[in-house]
Parts: sequence; structure tokens; C-alpha cells
Amino acid sequence: MKKLLLLTLLYLSLFPILTIKINANSFNMEPGYTLDASSLEWRLWGYRPNVWRMNFNFEKLEGSWAEYANIPINIPGSVQLALKNANIIEDWNMGVNSTKIEWIENRHWLIGAKIPSEKLSAQENEKVIIEFLGLDYKGIVMVNGQEAGKFDNMFIPHRFDITPFIKENNNNIVLIFECPPENLGQIGWTSKITEWKSRFNYGWDWMPRIVQTGIWDKVFFHKIKDNQPLFNNLKVFTEANKSKNIGKLSISLELNNTALRKHLQISLTSTDGKVVFEDSFSTDQLEFNKVWDDLKIERWWPNELGPQNLYNLHVNLIDENRNLLQQTTKRIGFRHVEWTKSQNAPIDAEPWICNINSQPIFLQGINWTPIRPNFADLQFDDYAKLLHLYKDLGINTIRIWGGGFPEKEWLYDLCDELGILIWQDFPLSSSGLENYPPEDLKAVHEMTQIVNHYVKRLHHHASLLLWCGGNELYELGDTAPVTHKHIMIKSIKEVLMLQDPTRRFLTGSPSGPNIYGNLNNFGTGKNWDVHGPWDLPYTETDRTMSAVKEYWDRDDAMFRSEVGVPGAMSAETMNKYKGQFQLLPASMENPLWRSVSWWIQWEEYLKSGRSVDNLNEYIEWSQNRQMEGLVLALKKSKERFPTCGGFIIWMGHDSYPCTINTSLIDFEGNPKPVVDELSKIWKDNSYLKKYLRE
Repeated sequence: MKKLLLLTLLYLSLFPILTIKINANSFNMEPGYTLDASSLEWRLWGYRPNVWRMNFNFEKLEGSWAEYANIPINIPGSVQLALKNANIIEDWNMGVNSTKIEWIENRHWLIGAKIPSEKLSAQENEKVIIEFLGLDYKGIVMVNGQEAGKFDNMFIPHRFDITPFIKENNNNIVLIFECPPENLGQIGWTSKITEWKSRFNYGWDWMPRIVQTGIWDKVFFHKIKDNQPLFNNLKVFTEANKSKNIGKLSISLELNNTALRKHLQISLTSTDGKVVFEDSFSTDQLEFNKVWDDLKIERWWPNELGPQNLYNLHVNLIDENRNLLQQTTKRIGFRHVEWTKSQNAPIDAEPWICNINSQPIFLQGINWTPIRPNFADLQFDDYAKLLHLYKDLGINTIRIWGGGFPEKEWLYDLCDELGILIWQDFPLSSSGLENYPPEDLKAVHEMTQIVNHYVKRLHHHASLLLWCGGNELYELGDTAPVTHKHIMIKSIKEVLMLQDPTRRFLTGSPSGPNIYGNLNNFGTGKNWDVHGPWDLPYTETDRTMSAVKEYWDRDDAMFRSEVGVPGAMSAETMNKYKGQFQLLPASMENPLWRSVSWWIQWEEYLKSGRSVDNLNEYIEWSQNRQMEGLVLALKKSKERFPTCGGFIIWMGHDSYPCTINTSLIDFEGNPKPVVDELSKIWKDNSYLKKYLRE
């Protein structure tokens, strides 16, 4: 295992992600500058698989046999939205239109653009690199009709040296996206799923099948000299005194040979420009490490507990004439994190009380799923709207669920600003029929690459609280949550011990001896972090709120990272997206409800004696049921603090106009009625006063 880990780290060290001076508004590609490729005019072509090999003209960017040709596409962007904007497909959110676009998966899609020739051709001792921060999912990169490289894995960036393929003029680039895997959906066998593409797109209990293809994150052209002085692998770790506004900053980076005998200028400033320190160092070794103690800073606090003080760390490489060779800036915060045991926890139990700056807090919030299935097309405002809403409601934590994707950088920046702590899953998830992670060495190696990238990209964020192996990963037979004895989980842990030893690592969600907490195992001390229930916990003999109250009165779980109760969305939103279908009956007989059918409760509703013909009555019944169940669950759990350390609701928001599921916020961003009542509990900090008295 150690040999595998070392080989992985060596492999990654050969492909550093460079941060160099950006001049994204200009085609002037001077050495050391970067071009943001979103400024180019990108086009899309669709072929039956491999037909492009016989027909596409890479010189002219033409394809006479293409079924769909020369369609404008934004980068980042999805094939799906480009086709919708061109009126080739209908809105997949209407009715059951999602079933009409599954053919897109059975095509090869070419996304190409002309690239500027002026000053792009590499001179002697220069090279041109193209960097893709997110490609979904597998294919080939062609530059001027020649294969420059292949990509496979949407969770890591891809970089290619395209210098040998660049001409003096008439340059172009084309990405060929091959057919995605057939099925990575909710029902299957986790141990067999080794294609690294987001799984929720294949259908989940809150999503139909909408399998995105496209460029989901930014694309850059870098032009650099072979002997250009550079640093890379910058690591930034912060710590704060638990009770004082005193901080510690640790920096390490690696330099290439030509960066020796230069100078590093390092400074830390507050967001309003106040200088905390400025330092300069000669670069006389290939590795640089420095620690600053006793910095006078203001600490970063979670939402509702204090301000989110942030600082800009500037790292510049300059030569003897003070010419700027490279620069990068990271926004950081200082906070102290400590985990302590829950009150009355068994001696062998993991700690589930999170203390920030010596303040014990109840971790409360939502499970975060992708905002849209075509997440390549998301914009900053999509994130800002949701995250500001969550902040205003009083949450302090989101769990980024393992069936999604690494998320846009906007999310992490906004969470830093808003005081929302992040529980970050790696991209592994349950599969219903079998939930045991893959064991083959190739998959393990690929996962260590993913973990390395996640850490490298995210470790400096003040909001990042912990790492988690994935969602609902269990031993064979679903006997218990998986442990670090599993080869893939062990490998993840080993990488984190090397790359980010400052943060907690959980093997999965849930974790501990039990998967679920229930009446049969309450009081055993074995309910650490558990999942469920996702509905009202009735018993076979009692289907009333008395049974629900008894369940939460007896609950002894130390943490609950998934709890939900289904509630219908509004009649107004249903009518907007119903398409040609009638809204009643709200049952499996109706294709509109059958398309995402996990949470239909029509039979239970009918047993209550209510009207079969009144949609508003059904919606009111459903929403009241969600409100009553979730409010009771959250209130009882928070009142148990510090016996219970947190409560994260499944789930936050809809990615699709699902008629009924466990979300709190519908597809258009409208909170369901339960949200107002939850917010009152989220904002109630009297639990802290009670804790201090005790």
C-alpha cells in the first residue's frame, strides 16, 4: 500500500497545476500569461459514435455527416443546454421530457474552437499548455487534427502540452466526448462502479436520468518558458488560539531549478487592506517551508456565532531586479477546531461535539446536492442565491454529498464568507443492491489521485471542516459502515495524513457500529453517526405522531448526518412543470409522479379520508406532515446537546422539479412551509446557555 501511495504522489508531482499571472482579457500570449478560453467562440457537433473519424474536417472545423453541426456552446457549458438553446431538444424539466433526451448519451460530441495564432506559436524554449479544470467525462483532445491527449475522470483537472501541434496560424482545438458509462445510478453494485463520473445524473430518488456531457469548469491556455522560474504545490495551513485572537500560519511550496537565487515576497492583509505582516526570502533550496506564530488576527466564526474574518495571503516570486515572475493569492481564515466526546458517550466512541475557537456548537444544516443536473452551466448567482438563503435561515453546516461533483469554486468562497462549515464527501456512494467500495488497485490508485486534487484545491478554505470517504459505504451484507480497514478507505486516509493532517477524516457517512438508529438499538451506545429516518418513524402498531415522538424521545444517536421527511412542492410549481399531464392522481398510475416515484404517499393520504380530487388538500397534508415530523426531530436532537452533536437534513434543495421528495427548497428556490419553523430552531442558541450552566 505504501508503494502504491508513493507512486501516486510521484505521478501527481509530474503534473502540477500552475498558478501564473492571468491576462484573461487579451490574446497577447506573452510568456507567463494565461488566456481564459471562455472568451473563444466554441461550437458543437454531434455524431453517431466514431463517424467523425471518417468525416470531420479538423482544419476547417466542418462535418458534413454530423447529425448536429456548428451549434454555439458556452464554455464552461453542457451539450444539453447548447441543444436546448438551439431548439433541438425541449426543456427536460417539463413533464417527462427527460426521457426524450437520453439519446444524447449515445452520440460522440465534438466541442471545438479556433485559437488565436498571434504570439501563440511557441518560440525556442517556450511551451503552450492547455488546462481543463473539469471535463465530463471521457474523450480525446485534438489540436489541429492531431491527438494531443486523452482524458478520463471528471473529478480531476487535465493538462496537455500542445506545443508540438501548434502552427504559425489557423490553429484550432477540438474535444471529442465519447459515450458516457451506461449506468452509474442509485441502484447497482458500488464495488463494480469504477468510472469516475458523477452518479446522481443517472437517476436518484430525487432525480430522473439526465446524464450531462460537457466542459464543466474553466479552460486556460498557459504560455510558459521551459526555464521559467516557477513555484508549485503551495500548501497553506492556518490555526488560531482557541481563546485569543492569535493565529499561526504555515506555508510550504516547491520551486523549480530556475527559481533558485530568486526571492519570495509573502504578505498577509485583511480584506480591507490592513497589513498583518510582510516578509521576503531568498530561494536557495527547492523546497520552502515557513511558519509564522503569534500573528495578531481576528478569528473566523461559523454563522450565528461571530464574524467571518478573512485575510488575503499573497505569494510572489521576483527576480533580482524586482521583476514579478509569478504571483498567487489565497483567501484564508484563522479558527481553532477541536472534537470532543458527546456527553455520556462510551469510552470507545468517536468524538461528535465540534468546538470552534473553544466554543462547542451544534452542527446544523443540510445535505448539499448539485443545484442542477447540467451543473456545467451554473453561474455565481445560482450559488449566491441559495447559500445566502441558507445563511439567513441560520444553518452553520452543509454536507457536500458523495454522489455529486467537486462543486464550483464559488461554493467554497461563499461558505468562507457566510460562515457555513463544509463536510466534504469524496465521490463514492451507495448503490442499493451492494454498498461496498471498489477494491481493485486501479480504482484505488485513481481515487488517491482524486483525493490529492481535492486537498490541493480546497485545503486552504476556512469553511472546510472535515473530509469523508463517501455516502453510505457499508461492509458486505450491509452489516455496518465501512472502516479504514478497507483498502480504498485506508488509501484515502493515508493520503490525507500526508496532505492534510489538520482535518478530521470520517470513513463514511454514516460511521460507527450502526447504520441506523432505531427503537431496537437505542440505549446500546452504538449509535454514533447514523442515517435516517427519511420519513415519519411509525411503528407497525402505531402510525400516529405519538410513535414519532417516542422515537425522538428515546433517540441516543451522537450525530445524525441524514434525516428527512417528504413534503410536496407547491401547486403553482407543479402546474408550471407538469407539461401535458394532469396532476391527479398523485400515484404511480400517473407518469408525471412515476418519473421520480420514491416519495409518493398517495395511499397513506387516501387512508386519512381526505378528498381524492383535491390537489391542494393533498399538498397541504403532505407539507404539514413534513413540518410536524422535521420540526420535532430537529428540536429534540438539538435539546439533547451535548449528547447529540449535530443534525443535517436530507436534503436542502431540488435539482429537478420533483413533485414530492425530502427537499426543503423547491426547484425554483422557494422554501417549503417547514423552513420557517426550522429556522426558528436553527437560530435558537439557548442550547449553549444550557450547556454552560451544566
